[in-house]
Amino acid sequence: MEEEIKSDKKKNSNKLSIKSILGGDILAADFFRRQIKLLVLIMVLIIFYIHNRYASQQQQIEIDKLRKELIDIKYDALTRSSELMEKSRQSRIEDYVSSKGSELQTSTHPPYVIKK
Repeated sequence: MEEEIKSDKKKNSNKLSIKSILGGDILAADFFRRQIKLLVLIMVLIIFYIHNRYASQQQQIEIDKLRKELIDIKYDALTRSSELMEKSRQSRIEDYVSSKGSELQTSTHPPYVIKK
């Protein structure tokens, strides 16, 4: 008689119901107690996977931001370079010097080469 009660309790404890899941009784089952190390390992790997995914997304956002900033800086450098080229042309320099009232003029003779 006592053995029948124990076997009935075992059958009742092996039943999977919503009440046992929500109540946490499922975690006390023999299967979960035997596999606790594996379950902890799986949870650690899941947390690591989520963290890795989040970190890679943050790095991708940072890479995109830096890529846009690099393009802006390249365009700015190109603009400044073209402005410098425009201002350093010989005709512009001659106009600037003559507008300041200086008597400097461009040489019409080529430079002399002094040989030793």
